[in-house]
Amino acid sequence: MSAWNHPEIVELVQRALAEDIGTGDLTSESTIDAARRATGRFYARQPMVLAGVELLPVIFDQQGGVDSLRLLKSSGDRCADGEPVAEVTGLARTLLRCERVSLNFMQRLSGIATLASRYVAETAGTPCKILDTRKTTPGLRRVEKLAAAAGGVTNHRLGLFDAILIKNNHITACGSVTEAVRRALATGREVECEVRTRAELDEALAAGAKRLLLDNLTPAEAHQWITHINGRASTELSGGITIETVRAYAQAGADFVSSGAITHSAVAVDLNFRIEFA
Repeated sequence: MSAWNHPEIVELVQRALAEDIGTGDLTSESTIDAARRATGRFYARQPMVLAGVELLPVIFDQQGGVDSLRLLKSSGDRCADGEPVAEVTGLARTLLRCERVSLNFMQRLSGIATLASRYVAETAGTPCKILDTRKTTPGLRRVEKLAAAAGGVTNHRLGLFDAILIKNNHITACGSVTEAVRRALATGREVECEVRTRAELDEALAAGAKRLLLDNLTPAEAHQWITHINGRASTELSGGITIETVRAYAQAGADFVSSGAITHSAVAVDLNFRIEFA
């Protein structure tokens, strides 16, 4: 994954600021002198795994008027309730213009990182790696993938452009698993293939797929299928895997377990911003 100042992320920040500020912060401009300076601090308001704090320089740089900005924590750090994560000093109006966008990003992304860390913790002691998915908020995928990684999961493909994953609709279009795998292997890239039955599993192995996606199995079924594969391909389990069931799936012997819930169902955590005026 790219850094937090990737051009796509800078553009995302610009859009978020434009959405919130529009033609100007009417309240601050009518109540606070333009030259008034202040110091603001961001605090965690609950235990969490932090993500997105590196966006603060990107956000505040767009508005100007900042004297200093210190990041006291980094993405991936665990924070206790009441712990400061960043401090910024500059024009009070700038601080207030950037407050909500900063919190919106960090609360959402830290929620993802916190949930991701729980999935990783649930599978501790197994060789299984947790993967994220493409089930992300439209337009926020890059930052949400960074947040998932901050929580300790392994990023799966960023989009349709960076990995081949044959799924049931591709198989239907090609007429068979064999033909879909054959066409995909012709690209020279590694091929992952979803299989829904034991017959499809054997067909994918015979066709040369070296990574198999086993979808919507019970942990017991997954163990049986993985035993049958016997190391001929790496395996990924997916389909409705939750924080309550992920350990059972990891113990089934899978190399990877993927869960869309890490991004699509994460709950935002609580951070706040307190200002002291000069």
